[in-house]
Amino acid sequence: MRCRGPASRINAEGLRRVTVTLADIEAARRTIGAQVLRTPMLPAPKLSALTGAEVWVKYENLQVTNSFKERGAVNKLATLSAADRARGVIAMSAGNHAQAVAYHARRLRIPATIVMPVTTPFVKVAATEAYGARVVLHGETVSDAQERAEALAAESGLVWVHPYDDPHVIAGQGTIAAEMLEAAPDLDVLVVPIGGGGLIAGNAIAARGLNPAIEIVGVECALYPSMFNALKGESRAIGGPTLAEGIAVKNVGELTRPIVRALVSDIVLVEEAQLERAVNAFLTLQKTMAEGAGAAGLAALLANAERFHGRKVGLILCGGNIDPRILASIMVRELERGNQIVSFRLTIPDRPGVLGVIATRLGQLGANILEVDHRRLFLDVPAKGAKLDVTVETRDAAHADEIDAALAADGYRPQRIDAGGAME
Repeated sequence: MRCRGPASRINAEGLRRVTVTLADIEAARRTIGAQVLRTPMLPAPKLSALTGAEVWVKYENLQVTNSFKERGAVNKLATLSAADRARGVIAMSAGNHAQAVAYHARRLRIPATIVMPVTTPFVKVAATEAYGARVVLHGETVSDAQERAEALAAESGLVWVHPYDDPHVIAGQGTIAAEMLEAAPDLDVLVVPIGGGGLIAGNAIAARGLNPAIEIVGVECALYPSMFNALKGESRAIGGPTLAEGIAVKNVGELTRPIVRALVSDIVLVEEAQLERAVNAFLTLQKTMAEGAGAAGLAALLANAERFHGRKVGLILCGGNIDPRILASIMVRELERGNQIVSFRLTIPDRPGVLGVIATRLGQLGANILEVDHRRLFLDVPAKGAKLDVTVETRDAAHADEIDAALAADGYRPQRIDAGGAME
């Protein structure tokens, strides 16, 4: 599912409405240069082998708050007068913008209030509070949090620091592409996650300004196709629990939308399973942490391998703030998808010693037993029979098939059980 046009196409009407220039981004580089990390931009041979593209990764997850959001936040905070700093700032965020504003506001001695949805992962709430900000939890979505933040700003006279719809924030985010093209000037395409649009807007301006031939491709999670709808005039449903909560927005920016319309040739929608696979690939292949939104670019490559095959692709790993429990679940689910964790239901005689025989047999086959559940009350076996559910760790799908065949040859009539407990 994508919105696509020629890489070289410029939407003239949209371009007239662009409020940020390459000069603004170059100025932002000077402003933030000593205040944020210039993160590594490195080739990723293992991801290249996985996707068929020549993949380069910009590791924004290595910023102090583990996301790109610091760039825009610092560039915005640097514009505040002494009076504005004394009043304090307010922001709304599902996590990464919150942490960036909180961290740099404390560093610059600016009071900060952050409104976050109640659904925000605890790890992000705790990190924001640890940076000294006052956190207000409100609503189920970022849109709900924004309404509360706007009300608090009006009530208390706080300075609004928008996560994406602000020229200084957009310019700050655009410094990423400028650094990427210095490291790899011959990139064919940048694949950039889209939430409200600040990240892709700033980087599209920078990249196209430095290399007019480069293609910019955006990525949204399929549950939140907000920019896709805005540009295509469609009304796909928006909402639902997503791994990529950092880009799960219902409303895109007024400033960012015309920039994306003018400079972005393609928007790819990725499913939750593709996001999970991408998070797992970053961890297991690159040994680095990616949250769902941070892995969205790689998810687009996995979902559309032929689209990027053989091209030199720049990915922005834009955030690594993922709940450890969610990450652990993803790793196990990916092992199950790859048939490296497999559950079998066996039909066995109900007599002493059978479990030992089966355990020995599985050991001979090279399977590591993870879990066993002995069931005697199923009615589809004789009274002197039983069912045995056994979960094992295998080397790969071929090894799982080998075990399946051996158990069948031994007369146990194995049936595969999927992750939800249903028979395959």
